[in-house]
Amino acid sequence: MQSWRRKSLWLALSVSWLLLILLGAPPLLRLAEPPRLRTGAPHSWPRWLDADLLQSFSQPGELLEDAPRPPPAPLGSSCSWGTCFDTSRCKGAGLKVFMSPAAGPISETHRRILASIEGSRYHAASPSEACLLLLLSLDAPAGEPSPVPPHWNGGRNHLVLSLHPAPHPQTFHLGQAMVAEASPTVDTFRPGFDVALPLLPDAHPLQGGAPGQMQQHSPHPGVALLALAEERGRWRTAGTDASACSWSGHCEQDPGPEQTHPGATLPNATFCLISGRRPDALLFLQALQAGCIPVLLSPRWELPFSEVIDWTKAAIVADERLSLQVLAALRELPPARVLALRQQTQFLWDAYFSSVEKVVHTTLEIIQDRISGASAHPSLLWNSPPGALLALPTFSTSPQDFPFYHLQQGSRPVGRFSALIWVGASGQPPLKLIQAVAGSQHCAQILVLWSSERPPPPKRKWPETAVPLTVIDGHRKVSDRFFPYSTINTEAILSLDAHSSLSTNEVDFAFVVWQSFPERMVGFLTWSHFWDEARGSWGYTAEKVNEFSIVLTTAAFYHSYYHTLFTHYLPKALRTLADEAPACVDVLMNFLVATVTKLPPIKAPGEPEPQPPAWNCINRMAEGFGHMPLVSSHLRLDPVLFKDPVSVLRKKYRSLEKP
Repeated sequence: MQSWRRKSLWLALSVSWLLLILLGAPPLLRLAEPPRLRTGAPHSWPRWLDADLLQSFSQPGELLEDAPRPPPAPLGSSCSWGTCFDTSRCKGAGLKVFMSPAAGPISETHRRILASIEGSRYHAASPSEACLLLLLSLDAPAGEPSPVPPHWNGGRNHLVLSLHPAPHPQTFHLGQAMVAEASPTVDTFRPGFDVALPLLPDAHPLQGGAPGQMQQHSPHPGVALLALAEERGRWRTAGTDASACSWSGHCEQDPGPEQTHPGATLPNATFCLISGRRPDALLFLQALQAGCIPVLLSPRWELPFSEVIDWTKAAIVADERLSLQVLAALRELPPARVLALRQQTQFLWDAYFSSVEKVVHTTLEIIQDRISGASAHPSLLWNSPPGALLALPTFSTSPQDFPFYHLQQGSRPVGRFSALIWVGASGQPPLKLIQAVAGSQHCAQILVLWSSERPPPPKRKWPETAVPLTVIDGHRKVSDRFFPYSTINTEAILSLDAHSSLSTNEVDFAFVVWQSFPERMVGFLTWSHFWDEARGSWGYTAEKVNEFSIVLTTAAFYHSYYHTLFTHYLPKALRTLADEAPACVDVLMNFLVATVTKLPPIKAPGEPEPQPPAWNCINRMAEGFGHMPLVSSHLRLDPVLFKDPVSVLRKKYRSLEKP
């Protein structure tokens, strides 16, 4: 009898489910909303997550496209990007931001935001030079009017930034100003004009930020499937056999084993069920950091940065009224899809949400993309590592031009390399080095960056080479080595110092290695960083023979894009530090590449490593980046038959084995 009742119950549920679908009820489970397309672009149907469960119905590819239509503005608002923002002020220099001065005392968070923008490529020294005026929302006491900022002009070309929900709303009219607000409601948010921010905790890191905390990369039978959000920031985990009553609260049976965790500790679960209430938006950020797939139950707030982030790759939106079916559909997700969703949460957390600085810069980059129009970041750059903040559109908008998309697209760099030789205070032309590099079959040109007080020798004193030789007049700064010179017309750069000593075989072999790892630095001389427990600080050394994390740029291959990133992405303070202490430029360049790739450099066989200078700048660099990005490695790549006891005639790179 009980078996018959159970079968009848499941049959009734199945029939009701199909009737709901056929009668046009909302989908029970779908991927989160994709990024909002710019006005004029066609809006396609979403990709249903439960398509495999509904094989008898139309597949997503069979559905017709919607007609192009702009996203609707909320009732009572007449502002849009085309009507309330003057892009003519942004021509030429792009997005330049002036920080409107605060009328009263500012917090430490606001002060750090000011410093971050002042050291970035967005900063404008005066309102007349600015394309955008940024106003940090200050909390006015209840009943007191908020002061109208100077240069207000009705809010035109203004952005009011509010990282935390204000206890009292602004009492002056925002007019034509854009609003960047934490977790705005879908009723008040103006798509394509406002910017939706994440709801940040008060103690969120200002810079750098903590890494993602996904403890494993695939579901494990012993790990809880669900983490359920409760009041006061607490989480409750439920086993894989839990029923939908685990989060509905209406259980007539034992919900199975559960465990409660304090709010600061997120359980290692596969899915994190979060209600659609606005206060629970803070839990959404916790789920991202933990690598727990957010399952949003009918959210009433706009997902952060929804204009550019494709949340279909990292989150799930479900109908809170169909709790039983949602749980069943989650269990049916294939493991490969679950893994991809969890990995995307880690990328998004690290790229855009792990610090206040990244949240602010992402907001400004979204506005820059609106100004750029057709020259903006494509969706792939926003939604693939390392993210849009590290893929500058001033370099290119084509993924194949960047060093970190070759593996994803199944390609590798083609062509040859440009050798950039830096001549410093000595003022001696490196004639022997030029001849060795010019003899490489992969060399396209040689550029000599002359940064000495002495004038360069006349053209007749330079050696005759089979490739073009150009002398560039430097500005006597070591950071000039990483300027994106227009004369560099190859993807690969061989950075050299006038005192470097390389053979043609060493150059050829290292270039072939770099072609297989175009996103990394490939060099000959290495150092290793370490944590000094006694001093409580970082240090670096050349004494660790079998471990390294820094490749010296006095002899290294890397992609030409890193010159653009070095010049236009790094804060001015870090570049100035490298100019004041030239030995720091190696550390700075390695910090930059490791931040992009999350990978160590690659070592090729070469000369013994020189000892690092006594002046230790690694701690200043770590402070400037907000974290330690360097990654250690024990791998060195040698040619086939390198130092093997066989005939030298069988070896391709014979001169590498120096006596």
